[in-house]
Amino acid sequence: MSKKALLLLNMGGPNKIDEVEMFLRNMFSDKNILTMDRYTRALVREIIIFNRIDEVKENFIKNLGGKSPLPALTYKIVDKLKAKLEMPIAPAMRYVPPFASEALEKFQEDGVEELILFPMYPQYSTTTTLSSVEDIEARCEALGYAPKITLIEPYYDDYAYIEMCANKIMEAFEDRNTEDYDLLLSAHGLPTSIIAAGDPYQTQIEGNVSALRIYFHERGIKFNNIKLVYQSKVGSSAWLEPNLVDVLRNPYHRKVLIFPLAFTVDNSETVYELDIEHREIADKIKYDDYRVAKCFNDDDAFIDFIVAKVNAV
Repeated sequence: MSKKALLLLNMGGPNKIDEVEMFLRNMFSDKNILTMDRYTRALVREIIIFNRIDEVKENFIKNLGGKSPLPALTYKIVDKLKAKLEMPIAPAMRYVPPFASEALEKFQEDGVEELILFPMYPQYSTTTTLSSVEDIEARCEALGYAPKITLIEPYYDDYAYIEMCANKIMEAFEDRNTEDYDLLLSAHGLPTSIIAAGDPYQTQIEGNVSALRIYFHERGIKFNNIKLVYQSKVGSSAWLEPNLVDVLRNPYHRKVLIFPLAFTVDNSETVYELDIEHREIADKIKYDDYRVAKCFNDDDAFIDFIVAKVNAV
């Protein structure tokens, strides 16, 4: 039997304030994020960093204690997985440490013959899963390391995943009546040009929403409305709509619960953007209640879900 190892794929988040620029620089150097030619990409990258670096740093210092919550939460997941899986396990972040190279060097030394890649993104996108897989492949090639690479398939419509989503949503309601609330299923946005080029992300997001609607309907759980929205738009180009900010600023219902649909681990875009920045919009417009559900993080159900996926390989 070949020796296997598990890598958890994610974009990552700054471990300290000095890594904010590294994160932005690496992200906007990614050809899957900025899809233009490399010379234009380099120019656009520098413009973005110049315009955003101070604001992003300030937000991290003021609202997030100077670092993203994602790395620490990921290590908690790794620790729990190590108790249930008899194989080496490591995080592989795309834009900030821990990068994959250190783990890959160790796997190579230890004779690991198969890498199982578990994307912490439920839906597939060229900007997330593909970018991470290409990064792993490039780092393996640089090391002269040629393991078998097995990618866990997108799980956006997997029954166990949908059940976990529903449980986090219901947990956030506490004892409140769901029928009094709009449920806003918030996915990270993408430029429509990337979707037009064949990226399946939007289709999978819509499939995720449809599966949740069916799940709640079958259990008689009702909401005032269930709406798909997209967050985190940057720049002036066309992005997937409706934009969460626009929906919040033009309310037709003033009790909302937001569930971060495209994330499994809390990060700056859930803890800051959804729960702090967008809450300020709701407070100014005088929403009656504004709630944000947590991601799975190191919930035992998510750990068991990953274990089941890995064991099925």
